[in-house]
Amino acid sequence: MEIEKNHDNSRGTTLQHLRCGALFSGIGGFCLGFERVGFETAWAVELNEHAAMTYRENLPHVRLLDKSVENVNVTNDALEPVDVLHAGFPCQSFSQAGERKGFEDPRGQLFYEIIRIISEFGPDKPKMLVLENAPFLRYGEGGAWFLELQRAIRKAGYWFRPENCAELTANELTYLPQQRTRLFMVALSMDFFRSGRFNFPAERSQEPKNMRRYIDFDGHVDDEYYLPDANRYAQMIGKAVTDRECLYQLRKYEVRPKEPGVCPTLTANMGLGGHNVPFIMNGRGLRKLTEYECLSLQGFPGEFRFPNAVPRAKRYVQVGNAVTVPVAELLAEKVRDRLMEEAGE
Repeated sequence: MEIEKNHDNSRGTTLQHLRCGALFSGIGGFCLGFERVGFETAWAVELNEHAAMTYRENLPHVRLLDKSVENVNVTNDALEPVDVLHAGFPCQSFSQAGERKGFEDPRGQLFYEIIRIISEFGPDKPKMLVLENAPFLRYGEGGAWFLELQRAIRKAGYWFRPENCAELTANELTYLPQQRTRLFMVALSMDFFRSGRFNFPAERSQEPKNMRRYIDFDGHVDDEYYLPDANRYAQMIGKAVTDRECLYQLRKYEVRPKEPGVCPTLTANMGLGGHNVPFIMNGRGLRKLTEYECLSLQGFPGEFRFPNAVPRAKRYVQVGNAVTVPVAELLAEKVRDRLMEEAGE
């Protein structure tokens, strides 16, 4: 059930079954979101050993290539053509909090591997590209980063301009309480689409943010999640606790309480040390959120599981690096609708 193509990949097509490919798939946030609205994941690529283990555990039906995108070849790896290619390419080079090296950083240069892989598909290149990164990518070096990204995408044969970008915030668009804003970019193939017009999700969620859906404020968890009373971070945060239904975060030796019903952005730095994870206070003491509570705050389903072989610190990193599933789902709906519209369905 693929989009049936005639010889020139024209618009006289019939949409039956939509397929995706994933680069930098991580643990599958993008893939799960797209699958929820009917897309099939044909293949995925993820280099990190532990992320690949988690992906395979939860998406066993997907053909996963656990290798660097630099070593991926459409012909040699027998990658099937897909309707949509999505990629949350490394954001460290483009983050406002990082060194801001942009495309001069080897991690930033991995973006060009996406362009190379697209070109290897030739006339069968994906009809749409969906990219995710840090919001600062649009503004770095006075806008030069974005201009370079735009140039490369257009040269590859896609409609793409500033209006094809949007910063989407999880707790504004979805039922999740996490304050997480990411940049999403959608490019449309000039071979398939008449224009680059695309509408991003914009309707705000009216669903109340109930933190107890995600966090067990009253129950006890394993001792390793608690900070010892003598720990200096425990003493700093403990003094700031005024509401046991709120989350507390330590940033540069400053305790930041969050208002009720709000979770701060969950980052990959959670895997670097206990104080990078949000905390709650209960009758047992001060504890950080468990990796499964964080996973839930990213919108992953309750049955999603980490393999036992994945260390706890790596689990936090994986959650922080993931694309928020309900946000991906909302975006996937818009992508699906745009494909169907152009195909005349």
